[in-house]
Amino acid sequence: VLLAAAVCTKAGKAIVSRQFVEMTRTRIEGLLAAFPKLMNTGKQHTFVETESVRYVYQPMEKLYMVLITTKNSNILEDLETLRLFSRVIPEYCRALEENEISEHCFDLIFAFDEIVALGYRENVNLAQIRTFTEMDSHEEKVFRAVRETQEREAKAEMRRKAKELQQARRDAERQGKKAPGFGGFGSSAVSGGTTAAMITETIIETEKPKVAPAPSRPSGPSKALKLGAKGKEVDNFVDKLKLEGENIMTSVGKRSTEAAKVLAPPINMESVHMKIEEKISLTCGRDGGLQNMELHGMIMLHISDEKFARIRLHVENEDKKGVQLQTHPNVDKKLFTAESQIGLKNPEKSFPINSDVGVLKWRLQTTEESFIPLTINCWPSESGNSCDVNIEYELQEESLELNDVIITIPLPSGVGAPVIGEIDGEYRHDSRRNLLEWCLPVIDAKNKSGSLEFSIAGQPNDFFPVQVSFISKKNYCNIQVTKVTQVDGNSPVRFSTETTFLVDKYEIL
Repeated sequence: VLLAAAVCTKAGKAIVSRQFVEMTRTRIEGLLAAFPKLMNTGKQHTFVETESVRYVYQPMEKLYMVLITTKNSNILEDLETLRLFSRVIPEYCRALEENEISEHCFDLIFAFDEIVALGYRENVNLAQIRTFTEMDSHEEKVFRAVRETQEREAKAEMRRKAKELQQARRDAERQGKKAPGFGGFGSSAVSGGTTAAMITETIIETEKPKVAPAPSRPSGPSKALKLGAKGKEVDNFVDKLKLEGENIMTSVGKRSTEAAKVLAPPINMESVHMKIEEKISLTCGRDGGLQNMELHGMIMLHISDEKFARIRLHVENEDKKGVQLQTHPNVDKKLFTAESQIGLKNPEKSFPINSDVGVLKWRLQTTEESFIPLTINCWPSESGNSCDVNIEYELQEESLELNDVIITIPLPSGVGAPVIGEIDGEYRHDSRRNLLEWCLPVIDAKNKSGSLEFSIAGQPNDFFPVQVSFISKKNYCNIQVTKVTQVDGNSPVRFSTETTFLVDKYEIL
């Protein structure tokens, strides 16, 4: 009979221990503390015995995987069980270290319970353990699908009621009647041009119990809030509608939030500020070859002081990839072509104040492979019932520095977690969406290549399309504003620049 399974240090300190029969904590700690003292350092064994128990063990770097059994237990079966225990640990722990084992202790205990029940070995393999511990429930999926449907219906009903209220208000205004007030706003607070968003906001306001209901208020809003309120789930739906109300109110204030972002400059934002933003959309074949790459860039000018409204931007274009440049219709094209300066056609006019103005944009479309900023090579190869996947990246555009890079590889469903071999960086396994996310904080000239190896049951086609996302503070096309001068007197003006290079779509099909 198997008494306990434990992962302990070389000194006998228990990190994780699972007892399969009734044992006190002092008893198991005493057995594990005695274990290292019983081993002969000069000999290599897989088990050691005392008068009462047998220890079957396997070293794992600085730790031991130990099974404590009775002396009449079948040693061959125990060794087979020990091998399965040792294979389970790397499934949940990236490194065989004490803190990593402690962090995933409950995952390990759940897996141990699938291997042994009441002291006897269950007839399971590693793949079955993965499936059992995932605890996938068909009933839960059905319940969630029904719940989502009900929530969607409630949202649709709320929107319909909002439109009805808006129409009622318009009809009242056309007939010259006093428009009814909603949710404590009153007719004087809502003008004739009330939007659907404002009406939706008032619906949410009426839901608050503190607001006294007005006599002239129609019954529509309260009905919308009671949708789906049947049986015991009424509170859940009301809570969901409250949450939805918060979301709607947030979306109502979205424009003002965005305006606040523009008006509240960062610490280093000068009176003349420029945003240089580029977005890339790229599709590659899995066997190499660039199917399409399209890049769009723009310089946005923001002036917050009237003194600097009449200026010229000196652009330095060191691009050698053949981008197509286009200036704003109000910008002097001849001046830009001759001197690479951005200024208005009429020098007496001023740039708009406190608003983002696009003054120059560019576009690059190509199928030239050498233009790919970051190449991804994904190589799945079948090995029996599983697939060994090797994936590597290489930065071709060495002037770039890519931050927060995430390479997302799809995985087959229902086969458990991948077994990670070598990896540069870190990984996350999303079991709900069946994705493996390879995370790299920085890719630059010093860290231009890296690789990941893992194995999992599946076919080569299961691991595509691979998707990439990143953000960079250096732009791909080397276009920069080097100087800003005033139209009168040509005196230099202090300015700040914010550069962003983003991914719109980056796929390896």
